Amino acid sequence: MTASAFDHPYLSGLLGDEEISAFFSAEADIRAMLAFETALVRAQAEHGIVSKETATRIAEICATFQPDVLALRHAVATDGVVIPDLVRQLRIAVGGEAAEKVHFGATSQDVIDTSLMLRLKAATAVLSKRLTTITGSFDQLTRTWGTNRLMGHTRMQAAIPITVSDRLSAWSSPLIDYRDRLEQLQKVSFPVQFGGAAGTLEKLGAKASSVRATLAKNLDLSDRPQWQSQRSVIADLAHPLSLVTGSLGKFGQDIALLAQAGDDIALSGGGASSAMPHKQNPVTAEALVSLARFNAVQLSGLHQSMVHEQERSGAAWTLEWMILPQMVIACGASTRLALTLAGQIKRLGVPGA
Repeated sequence: MTASAFDHPYLSGLLGDEEISAFFSAEADIRAMLAFETALVRAQAEHGIVSKETATRIAEICATFQPDVLALRHAVATDGVVIPDLVRQLRIAVGGEAAEKVHFGATSQDVIDTSLMLRLKAATAVLSKRLTTITGSFDQLTRTWGTNRLMGHTRMQAAIPITVSDRLSAWSSPLIDYRDRLEQLQKVSFPVQFGGAAGTLEKLGAKASSVRATLAKNLDLSDRPQWQSQRSVIADLAHPLSLVTGSLGKFGQDIALLAQAGDDIALSGGGASSAMPHKQNPVTAEALVSLARFNAVQLSGLHQSMVHEQERSGAAWTLEWMILPQMVIACGASTRLALTLAGQIKRLGVPGA
């Protein structure tokens, strides 16, 4: 039993997304954090801060290192973050003089935020591809049913006749825009985090900017001065997640209303009722509405987390960990369900006169 519907033993069958959830597993986080440590020491070797032998030794250990996760859990209860104990374990594994150069010049937030950027970049690439698939499904529906008629509705009242292609355009056009936004984010909006103890990279002196640029290049992230207390980066990434689920929620709501009327749509795969065997409930459509409303609420929480006091906030930062993964998974579930729902449409509208 879990407290989250997204990884619940059975609720996740509707609301979960295994592919997107995998980016937020402990294993994925640890691999990304170790990728940061590897990329950092290699950048420092390139700029003469550590020896190439030291960089090679640390990189070799990071490639196969498996930390004691139970020890990490106990340490987080005290430290509030995973990095102090992860670095402690990693230094033991590296051994010798090279151990002193593990995590040199970095701080916990550098590793945790950069891990998040690496995983978010991968997750949004998946979401972008799914949006392309969904709009392709809408295009197919347009080719099949686009000239059929629907009664247009304004303010929940019958208005004037429209075509199915008119309604499909309202569903598809925003998704094309969101896909383009996500693709643009891939190029510019996933920055490395590297500021050291208080954002000044004081241990690297005049080489700080050069090391950071090389670190970003090594990780295929954008180079940006530290943003440890400027969290618009997170808010900017969360916003399109809510836009996607919102527009897919509109798609779900429209389908549910069409199914209620009954004459304008034929759907397969409806949900069963325990009390009324004749019913076929529009479960997928309803879930899209729920996910849209969920992400809209969570977005305000991430805006609350922008209030990072002084050079680093423990409270605001922790709030992000509680909210952002669920938003990404909700968006993943929404794209998954929207594709399913589009495939369940067997007829849309009625032939024109």
